[in-house]
Amino acid sequence: MQYDVIVIGSGPGGYVAAIRCAQLGLKTAVIEKYNTFGGTCLNVGCIPSKALLDSSEHFHNASKHFEEHGISLSNLKVDIKKMISRKNEVISQNTAGISFLFKKNKIDSFQGVGSFIDKNTVKVTAEDGKAQELKGKNIIIATGSKPTALPFLPVDKKRIITSTEALNLSEVPKHLIVIGGGVIGLELGSVYARLGAKVTVVEYAKSIISTMDAGLGKELQRVLKKNLSMEFLLSHKVTGANVKGKKVTVEAEDSKGNPVTVEGDYCIVAVGRTAYTTDLGLENIGIKTEERGNKIPVNEHMETTVPGIYAIGDVVKGAMLAHKAEDEGVYVAEHILGQKPHIDYNLIPGVVYTWPEVASVGKTEDQLKEEGKKYKAGSFSFKASGRAKASGDTDGFVKVLADAQTDEVLGVHMIGPRAADMISEAVVAMEYRASAEDISRICHAHPTFTEAIKEAALAATANRAIHA
Repeated sequence: MQYDVIVIGSGPGGYVAAIRCAQLGLKTAVIEKYNTFGGTCLNVGCIPSKALLDSSEHFHNASKHFEEHGISLSNLKVDIKKMISRKNEVISQNTAGISFLFKKNKIDSFQGVGSFIDKNTVKVTAEDGKAQELKGKNIIIATGSKPTALPFLPVDKKRIITSTEALNLSEVPKHLIVIGGGVIGLELGSVYARLGAKVTVVEYAKSIISTMDAGLGKELQRVLKKNLSMEFLLSHKVTGANVKGKKVTVEAEDSKGNPVTVEGDYCIVAVGRTAYTTDLGLENIGIKTEERGNKIPVNEHMETTVPGIYAIGDVVKGAMLAHKAEDEGVYVAEHILGQKPHIDYNLIPGVVYTWPEVASVGKTEDQLKEEGKKYKAGSFSFKASGRAKASGDTDGFVKVLADAQTDEVLGVHMIGPRAADMISEAVVAMEYRASAEDISRICHAHPTFTEAIKEAALAATANRAIHA
């Protein structure tokens, strides 16, 4: 069982790496410990959460906004079991798609836990305990991540849950407590808030989505509070939680150290994710993970301290994003063949799939200030967008940051309708080092949401937005 490349893990990084390797003519194998391909993203992450976000948004619009469009409905109700069933069908379709792509590209797949015997030998141990060995010239570690656990907050997977269990609830919570005001917590919190749950977010930082541009978090908090009645306890340190029957009590301290308690019937712990390297046998090949985050150290070519062994995605440094993992998978495949691929980590977009959506690429204002970089900023509100007015999606704005001297775009940050799709325009522009004026002179179809990007670029160019 000799291969040019063995990939351990079939998430976005792993399966894309395997497909690209096969396309380049390398004999490739994939090892997956679970019964389905796709990793966290397709099974318990990106795809299922988006399915529930779409379903819950349909219900929310029907119950809150259809009337203003002249559509009258009555006796609306949520069938949570059917909603979950649809989500599961979406998962099945996507995981089956990966199986098809593996067969199409003649990639061998093995079900079981992959662990290193030596730097060119991986043992695959199936669920029944049977094992086999695979030999590989190159091995790519793409084992992803798992929800971060808090030692003082045990997860029972019934009332105190992670994002995984939150995707399979059999009822809509009466009061859902979300620990963590990041992407995962806000997306899942908004799902159940739309379906009628009271949602309280407890966040240690002084703002939600604190790694993104400060204006985005401030606006998102305002909109979620206004539209979904979500509550936010910011600058609160969670100290513990307990379950009695169907009641969860979360204990915290505010910024002054005063005790605060929140009672609900479910609590999602969404404080981040940790690289998953368990059972890989890294000690057998001399690879040590970093103490913080359990990450695997790699060089600029994603190669570990052991030549021929690579690591990509959530197990290495950087943002834990599916599209980052995919790009790294392609990079490694092409690097193995001696090509010269590249990844600009500054231009990997981040997205929050709430509604309105939030998206960002490049530098934030705070980062530019820290660097001492002189810049100019231009913003445009969706309240002034004709397309947004027509659809009733007027919350949010687009902000363009450009170099004060050269006018090169340094960052684009947006919160509004379809921001997740619109951010790609900014990424393309920045890949080609466009100026704000370049964007402002591109003809945008009217009426579209993307006109807001042009208007923000106009505002950044010479404070000359047309419709503001």
